[in-house]
Amino acid sequence: MIYVIGIGSGEKDSMTFEAWAALERCDVILGYRKYIELIRNYFPGKTFREYSMREEVKRCEYALKISRENPEKIIGLISSGDSGIYGMAGLILELADGDSQIEIIPGVSASSICASILGAPLMNDYVVLSLSDLLTSWEIIERRIRAACLGDFVICVFNPVSKSPKRRENFRRACEIILEYKTPDTPCGFVRNGGRDGESCEIMTLSEIADYELDMFCTLIIGNSQSRIINGKFVTRRGYDM
Repeated sequence: MIYVIGIGSGEKDSMTFEAWAALERCDVILGYRKYIELIRNYFPGKTFREYSMREEVKRCEYALKISRENPEKIIGLISSGDSGIYGMAGLILELADGDSQIEIIPGVSASSICASILGAPLMNDYVVLSLSDLLTSWEIIERRIRAACLGDFVICVFNPVSKSPKRRENFRRACEIILEYKTPDTPCGFVRNGGRDGESCEIMTLSEIADYELDMFCTLIIGNSQSRIINGKFVTRRGYDM
């Protein structure tokens, strides 16, 4: 049995009961090393196997190998947030043979965690975009940004910036594109380390966001035409009569 588990922020309080119970049942837990570090102390006695970034295929193949060779073992393959949102669920289902028993355990997405910290910015239709161009070309990312803006969606951005100078330039370019469609005073907010130690957040306008120093641990939310800052909170109006 392989559980593909979304661990939320990695803190115990942000995990679902289902995710926690699945981890308790596991004999072996595999994952990106930073995510393993977050949960290791909660589950003493488990066998952990850490992987670097870009070793996603390797971890899925190893999980499948253990499952085939030791059917009695329960393997946990972890992702931060929800395992089916930029996580490991899709990849392992692509790689699995029909004999593998796989159960997807959902988790609390970073979009939900960070939205709650900022206020209520996702109260109406929204899209989630990743600015990482490791697996998706920048041309496609840019087309999706424009489509989201044309639809007046709230935009939740994962992986806004990395250490790469090219990625920093891509973030600035994304801000320029969004400013073609949204007004400069559109509310925005970001959360760093949402739900974890060192959590911080800022609320600002679209015209200001490009000057902030973001990183891979930040989730950015950009409002739509109905978004407002209300008593210091970022809120997207849903349209109720009041």
